[in-house]
This record gives sequence, C-alpha cells and structure tokens, in this order.
Amino acid sequence: MSKRVLRRVGVLASAVLLAGCTQVEGTPGPQPQVEPRVDVPREPIKLSVGGERGSAGVVAAGGLPAPYNYGPTVLVEGGQYRAWWCSQLPGIGPAGDDILHAVSSSLDAPFTHPGGAPAVPVFAGQPGSFDGMHTCDPSVLKVDGRYYLYYTGAAGDHAHGNAIGVASSADGFAWRREAGGGPIVTASGEVNRDNVYGAGQPSALYLDGWFYLMFTDTTASGAGWNGAGQFVLRARNAEFTDQVQTLTEAGFEPASAKRSRSVVDAFSADWMWVPALDAFAIAHQTSAGTTITFWDRDFTRHPYEPVVVPGPWQEGPGLVRQPDGHAPASTSDPCGTVPVDLLRATAAAPAPTDIRHFGIDVTGVNGCATTSQAAAVLAGFAVPSPARTVDVVRDGQLIRVERRSVAEKLVTKVLETRVSALDDLPVVATISAGTKALRSPQGEVGLLDDKGRLWTVPSEVADANGSPIVDVSQQEWGAHASAGDLSHPTGSK
Repeated sequence: MSKRVLRRVGVLASAVLLAGCTQVEGTPGPQPQVEPRVDVPREPIKLSVGGERGSAGVVAAGGLPAPYNYGPTVLVEGGQYRAWWCSQLPGIGPAGDDILHAVSSSLDAPFTHPGGAPAVPVFAGQPGSFDGMHTCDPSVLKVDGRYYLYYTGAAGDHAHGNAIGVASSADGFAWRREAGGGPIVTASGEVNRDNVYGAGQPSALYLDGWFYLMFTDTTASGAGWNGAGQFVLRARNAEFTDQVQTLTEAGFEPASAKRSRSVVDAFSADWMWVPALDAFAIAHQTSAGTTITFWDRDFTRHPYEPVVVPGPWQEGPGLVRQPDGHAPASTSDPCGTVPVDLLRATAAAPAPTDIRHFGIDVTGVNGCATTSQAAAVLAGFAVPSPARTVDVVRDGQLIRVERRSVAEKLVTKVLETRVSALDDLPVVATISAGTKALRSPQGEVGLLDDKGRLWTVPSEVADANGSPIVDVSQQEWGAHASAGDLSHPTGSK
C-alpha cells in the first residue's frame, strides 16, 4: 500500500455494514466479512482459545513525527522482537512511504532503535525505479543467514502500478535491492476492476525449501468484485525466478497459470506456518478483530475452524513469527499450545497509526503426535534422554549432551519430561563433559563430539562444559569435520 491509498473501502456484505473509512480510488483495504467455507471431506476441528492479552497502549511509533504507522512485520530473534513497518518521516528520501525498523525486549514495551532512540527509516524509494516514491507493506524473512524484505513499490502518487519488490540484508538495517532493482511480482491484468491498486501487500515465509509469497492482486481473475483476495506463489529462490509456481484450484501449477484462486477474501493479510498444527495460519481483519484462517499443507482443506484475536484495528496485522516465517513455540507447553501474537494499527489520525500488541493462546493442540511434527515443534528445545543425559533437538536429529547446565545454554528450554515421539529420531552425536574445545584463528570456538567432529558454540558453553579452550592453527581446526553450529537454539543464523 502507498500514501495514496491510506483509507479502507466501506462496503455492505451479507447485509452487514463493514468497518472502514472513506474510499480513495485504488484502495485495497481490509474487508471484514465471513469467509465462505470450503467443501471438505472432514469437518474442521474446533480449537480452544484462551490467554487473551495485549499492550496497555501504543508500542510502535508513539511520539514519532509521522502521519501514519501501519503494516508491521515482526520477527522474534535472539531474545528480542524486531519490527519493520510502513511510515513517512519528513526529509527522508522521496516524499512517499518509507519502511522503519525498531526493536523491543517485550511486545508490550516501546519499540525503539537499538540504544533507545526513536525508530529509524531503513528503506525508501529509489527515484527512477518502479518503487521511485513509495516502499511499504514490508514482510521480512531470514533464510541461510540473510534477511529478505518483500515490499510494495510504486513510482508515484497514482492508483496504478503497484508491484512487489525484494531486497536483502546481512543485518536487517542496510538493504540491497535484488532482481536488478525491478519488481518480482506485477499485477496479472486478468480482469479490469474499479479497484486498480494492482499487486502488493506481500507476506513471505519459507517452508520445505520453498519461498512462499502471499499477496493482493486486484486484477486477478480470482479476486472479488472489489479486488479483495490473497494469492500464493512459491519458488526455490528469494527472487522468485527458480521453479516459480502459482496456486490454482488444481494445486500448484507453473507461474503462467491464472491467479484464479484466492486463499482468503481479504486485503493486507499476513501468514505463518504452524508446525504444531501442521497448517498455514492466515491473519486478516474482520469486524470481530483479526481472524486466523487455517489451511493444510496442500491448500486442499481447512483443518481447523477460524479463531479470532479481538480488539480494535485500522490496518492489516503483522504476526509475530520466527525468522523463517514459522510460528514461535510456547516455552511452557510447546506441544499443546500455540501462542498467536500480532501487532496492528489501531487508530486513524488521519491515516492508520498507533500500533499495539494483541494476542491469544490456541490450546489443546496435539502438536507432537508424530515424530516429524515433534521434531519441528521442539527444534531448539531439549528433553531428558534414556541415558541420563539431555537430548538437544536440532534439524530433525538429537545431540546428546552430558551436562544439563550446558544444554540449557544451547536451547530455548529443557523440558522436564521426554516426548515419546522423539524416540525415533537419530542420535547423531554425544558431547561429553570436559571434552576438548578448540578456538580457530578467526575466534570460532568448537567442542569435539564422540566422533571427533567440531560443534561451534559460544565460548561460555565451553566453560560451562569444563572444556579448556585451546588455540589452534587453521590447519588444525580444518582437520576436524564441522558437525554444525549450536550457537542459536533453533539452528537458524
């Protein structure tokens, strides 16, 4: 979305007046309405919901000299929350939408620039390009150590020409435009509608080696009469040039297929993959708040009934997600509870602004029913092992650590009870107390396992393991096979 489209469409649907503001030509805007049910072979499961929560006030952009703040994307990483959102700061880049960035240690505390300063712009329009004036609707992923920013770009103040671009970054601050600086998704032009917004409002996630992109296209044949609808592409690379596929009624087909199938009748939606439910969760605005709609892995059915995160809203939600776009696990009950938290604009002054936190817990989940599910849900956790040690769950495997105090430094949490579904996972290594620790000339520290391989760890882990660190040459370091990096609980860097 861009500055020219800062109002939502007010429409009547099913004889109910939907929430919204005065329409501006080309506005996509959320349409609160009941999603039609899909004819599925089994009845969707009704989920239990509890733990409703929210911030006492504004957490992002409060006090900034900006006319609007909306469209957030949120990653939980390294014990903190990182948010990027759409705004406009005077004197920064072209006179259009900018993307700001800020961090917080809590979803209920103010998001600021590291050090406590106000949020800062990290991405703006590039004159002469398709995104020459407006960059908005950020969606951020981190895959293989690199951040990817998907965004809506527009060249000027008009209700045409929105397209989706991508940039990458090593740190989430300094961004480099990819795909030659051009758009990676443009409007299909399959149908001419009064809503000429085009393509935008992307939301990206990474699953099973595929980059998935959900987005608005008001010209798609599968969009509603007002242009509402969310369409899905997937590809093997972040720039969407390798094996690109479109979701259709028949499943995923080559990208040349028409955008004839929408996964939700909405604008400005966000999504995540939920391992504990083995399902996609799509967040979109309805009159009750933010409705979460679920799809199975192949988009063949709704495995669960929708749930709602209640409260006021003025613009699309940003789900709190892990760096790869997957749902965070509950630290207290990872197999039985899915926390659903999001940020969203709640006021119109004069455009969507005042971002606040809202959340619920989905409970009664059987998230560790199978070995593959348990491996995904419990990645970054540890459990007691049958050998009176602790098993760290990582990449679908178990790493046996002799000292619990060491395991606690490597994982999100050590569970008190072993999950039986993990018994079929292979134990690929054992790290004994006092095992030899090496430090490379570059400063990397590694612990040797029972097979003589090196596991990279923070130096304090080696100290906790009672392993004196020995400085070695690059040749000595390289003589040991690298087993993996245990510096991050989930394995992502």
